[in-house]
Formats: sequence, C-alpha cells, structure tokens
Amino acid sequence: MAATTRGRPPIRFRFRYEDGVLLIGDGGATGVRAAVTDLDGTVLAQSRISMDITTGPKRWLTSLLVRLTTMLSELGAGPTRVLGVGVGLPGPVDSAAGMVISPPIMSGWDRVPIRPYVTEHFACPVIVENDANAMTIGEHRLAHPKVRSMVMLKLGTGIGAGLITGGSIFRGADGAAGDIGHIQVFVPGKGEPPECRCGNHGCTEAYAGGWAIVRDLRASGLQVASVPDVVRLVRGGNAMATRLVRDAGRIIGIALSDAVSLLNPEVVVLGGELSAAESHLFAGVRESVYARSLPLATRHLQIIPAEQGELAGVSGLVTALCDHLFAPRRIDALVARAN
Repeated sequence: MAATTRGRPPIRFRFRYEDGVLLIGDGGATGVRAAVTDLDGTVLAQSRISMDITTGPKRWLTSLLVRLTTMLSELGAGPTRVLGVGVGLPGPVDSAAGMVISPPIMSGWDRVPIRPYVTEHFACPVIVENDANAMTIGEHRLAHPKVRSMVMLKLGTGIGAGLITGGSIFRGADGAAGDIGHIQVFVPGKGEPPECRCGNHGCTEAYAGGWAIVRDLRASGLQVASVPDVVRLVRGGNAMATRLVRDAGRIIGIALSDAVSLLNPEVVVLGGELSAAESHLFAGVRESVYARSLPLATRHLQIIPAEQGELAGVSGLVTALCDHLFAPRRIDALVARAN
C-alpha cells in the first residue's frame, strides 16, 4: 500500500466470512437441498430431502427447518450464529412480500406468509426466491459475471427459467418473469395437446417437463419414477427414453426460440436434473432455436450446460442473501447505530 502524506493513515479491512452462517433451502417440485454455508458461500454441510412440494407449506417448511437445525447442531453451532435464511421455491414468488402467488403446482401455498414462519425459529433476515431465479443468480455470478444478458433454463421435474438483463436478475412487475414452462406451444403430429399440471393444455412442460417424460415412459411399460431414472435410461442407451428426451429438447427449443428472438441473450444456460442427458437434449434444443429464432439474435448466441451443477441454486440463494444482508442501506444503518 502506498504511503500517504495527508489525511488519515490507511487502514486494511478483511471480510470475516467465518463470523456467522447462512441457512439455505433450495426447493424443487420433488425435493429440497438443505445447506449451511459460511458468508463466503462455502458449503459447510448439505443434504437432500425427498419431499413433494404439494405436501403443503407447514409440513414442507417444518421438515426443512428441522433438518437445518440438526445440521447446525452437528457443526457445533446454535441459532445465534445464523445471520440469514434463504428459501427457493418452484413457483411465482413475490420476493418483496416473501410469499408464493397463485402457484400452478404448489397446492396450499398461495399467499402463505413464509418469512414469519421461518423467523419463529431463526430471528434473522429471510429471503424467498423462485428456484429458477436462484439458480440463475448463482450461475451468472459465479460462472458468467461479465455477461449482461442471459437466459437460464432449469430443466427438472418441471421447466422454469431465469432472466438476466443489464447484468441483474429480471423478475418482472410481479415476480412472474421466466415462467417458460407454461408457454403454450403447437407441436405438429402430437395430437390433442396434453393437460398440464397447471390445468391448461399444451404447455411446454406438459410435453417436455421431466414429469411428462416419466408419464410417457410409464405409458410405454417402462418402470420409471423420477427424472434421474430417465437420465439413467438415456445413458444406458434405451431407445424410447433417448427419443423422448430429444423430442423434449426440440419442444423446449420452440418456447426458447421466442425468448431468444425477444431478448437476444448472449448466453443460454441449461441446468437441472434433466440437463444431465446432455447430448440428446442439447441437440434438440439447438435444432429448434437456430431454426426458429431471428438470425441476428443467434449470430453470437451460446447454448451451454450449467457449470455449478446441483449447487447452483444454493449458490444463488447465498448470493441473493448476502446482497440483502450487506446492502449499503443496511450497512449505513448498522454504522449509524454503532456511532
């Protein structure tokens, strides 16, 4: 550090990332990943709970909080060490209010006040975020920090998307931006549009979501129960599973092509459990996007796999939570109280 000749002497500061922990619940349609991290995002403990989101908010949140409390205890930490809690959920989230609004697949969750329920157990700031947005924040901040425009698809049991515009997450006016799984598409040769879990017909997810592929494989006589089962069949060379996944990629690409023409992103990132069937899924997506989107919009477009893997959502929730905890207004308030 260069010497100064006037003013106050220089002072070095160090971020004390070990001075507290964050609790994370990265939820999806069929399970939730619970994690305890330090303030730098390093995962100190994690585990996955298999639990359907339709079990309802009380049972789901109680199971998550019990698991997080147990993990804290195993780390030798107590509730006073917790500086914040982040919860990701697979539905339209009003992040300011901390609740889910009219979710298509989350029965019983509509407008349930999640934040007060969590603060009964941990007296600290709580953020609630859409699961695809959480994954997008994590992937963008850690893998593509210089990208200003990005679309990320979370392909799992359902289909969701997160949007980066101007270098920041874009939620829309009411937090509903990115719900690409419920864009209705016309698929030639597929007959009557299938019914979606949201109650509509012909949604992208009803053709190409993980649950729809499981449905179609079961109808053909194969014993499958989950998206990982589908991926194992594809990797094992099963012709039916391979065909359905490639078709799913083409259908996802139809919906994605509209977003590419509308937003002109630099990068499209594919993540989630279904993206593990990489070659066949990606081939179908690229086929539709490059055939249907405007040539100018695809001139420099990259369609690539996610780099953060199964921890992308956890990383995104940690990032969003730290952005909230260390926002300038909050730091200014703390400094003012200290003085």
